[in-house]
Amino acid sequence: MIESRVVVHCLSLLILVVQVSRPVCVEAPSETEAVRGSHMKLTCISCMKREEVKAETRVDWYYVLSNNEPIQIFQYDRQPQELDGPWKGRLLWNGSKDLQDVSISIINVTHNDSGIYRCDVFRQFNYDFYTPSFSVRKEIRLVVHEGGVEDATAFYSEIMMYVLLVFLTFWLLVEMIYCYRKISKSDEQVQDNATDYLAIPSENKENPGAPVME
Repeated sequence: MIESRVVVHCLSLLILVVQVSRPVCVEAPSETEAVRGSHMKLTCISCMKREEVKAETRVDWYYVLSNNEPIQIFQYDRQPQELDGPWKGRLLWNGSKDLQDVSISIINVTHNDSGIYRCDVFRQFNYDFYTPSFSVRKEIRLVVHEGGVEDATAFYSEIMMYVLLVFLTFWLLVEMIYCYRKISKSDEQVQDNATDYLAIPSENKENPGAPVME
């Protein structure tokens, strides 16, 4: 009984490890500060469920002028396409294969790149009996600096991430050792019981019933 519980506990732990290690989609916000002359990723993530991954996706990137008029600078419609304008030749598609990450990158950032960028995502799902659609809009306000900018939040977040990974690794190691010891102890108890039974004198063991005389 004890051994069964230990095995169930270890299996549950293994399932947890697999679930933790499985890649997931997280709608993280984009960075908003860049250094002149560097590369800047404008992050736009729109997560989908497993059954929605085969949707037809279109992505339109805009730069919003000071009068709130948007001008289109990039498009993804089955394939990435850089449009004419001041950004032509400096924009790269940085999206994922499953199109949950539909980000772009700006090469050799200049001060003129500061401003508001807009990401419009349109999806159409093709099911057996209907084709629903979904759209989402995200805005990124980019600020370009002359020199390096210290981002204390990102620094502490990275430290906390490493601390969490170390803690989880240590916890999983302790749980594995616990499971191994429990299973070993259960095996030893079973072996001891078998040895004790074999050590009982034969006359003390149950004798089979006397043969029936005709």
